[in-house]
Amino acid sequence: MGRTATRLMKAGLSALHYSGASGLLAPLTRGDGVVFMMHRVSPQPTEAFEPNRILRVTPDFLERVIRQTIARGFECISLDEVPARLAGPARARPFACFTFDDGYRDNREHAFPILARYGVPYTLYVPTDYPDGRGVLWWLELEAAIRAADAVDVEVGGVPVRLPARSAPEKERAYDAIYWRLRDLPEVEARAVVARLVAAARLDTSGLCRELVMSWDEIREAAKDPLLTIGAHTCRHFALSRLDAEEARREMAASRARIEAEIGRPCRHFSFPYGCERAAGPREFALARELGFATAVTTRKGLVTRGHAATPTAIPRLSLNGDFQSQRYVDVMLSGVPFAMWNAARRVLGPAAARRRAGLVSPDRAATSNG
Repeated sequence: MGRTATRLMKAGLSALHYSGASGLLAPLTRGDGVVFMMHRVSPQPTEAFEPNRILRVTPDFLERVIRQTIARGFECISLDEVPARLAGPARARPFACFTFDDGYRDNREHAFPILARYGVPYTLYVPTDYPDGRGVLWWLELEAAIRAADAVDVEVGGVPVRLPARSAPEKERAYDAIYWRLRDLPEVEARAVVARLVAAARLDTSGLCRELVMSWDEIREAAKDPLLTIGAHTCRHFALSRLDAEEARREMAASRARIEAEIGRPCRHFSFPYGCERAAGPREFALARELGFATAVTTRKGLVTRGHAATPTAIPRLSLNGDFQSQRYVDVMLSGVPFAMWNAARRVLGPAAARRRAGLVSPDRAATSNG
């Protein structure tokens, strides 16, 4: 999401907060629960050019969200409890689940101790190539390549892309332009484009995954905490919708098998890489059901309702986004009002027009880049 779109979204969320509209409408739109989505948790300051800042929140913000969620009457539960909670009798208290994608080491250092202190259950979704050090964090590699360059000159999908990249705003524009072109390509081809940019910038990113992501030893140690649930997130973090059905099934099943072998207990939950409508849809939801996952989460924005009892492998999440680290934004989103408005706009205008009216580049980029 560009800086202008971010400002527009913040203005809209603030208007709902200060007008009191979100509080008034919350009883109608709040839903029955929320699944929070995070990637990185670190006190590291944001740089002038850091497009993946949206994937990182501070430990202080996470702690404030936990306190806020509990104060608003949400009951913090594990994902294991969600299917029965949705299928059982209606309850006065909504539930909240906290989830983390990709297995970043800073989760272990900064997030897990906070959750343990409050006794809050949490889930970590692991792409199994990552703890082996073989994962490709291409969105971070793309950021590093553009940070090191004064200009970008690369062919993406057969189309030459030449953009200036001297200033931070120019680098932001170059990143967004290339990122979205890459998301439309087959994953192997997209990663090859990033590898060419990294080579042109004379960078060595081969150790990036080992540096940023937990090893299996660290994951096994973390898994000793009874509050932690380990979920699957494929092996290679590929968009499943771009794979044929058999390969997609193998990615899902093999990641679960590896996790179960490593931690010595069942893996019942799944997170779709990227998780937006273009990356996971009805075929992938059905595969998750056929493979026996109790739940599967997306990056589609929204709260959880009792209607999801019929579709537990297509659960939306609420992203805790590095650009929106304010409790008033979280309060408004917990009311469900922005999602009700978004869904109404989609029904009336269609998805593309709704995005344009909202000033968004893409709804899934607004939530997160990678899921």
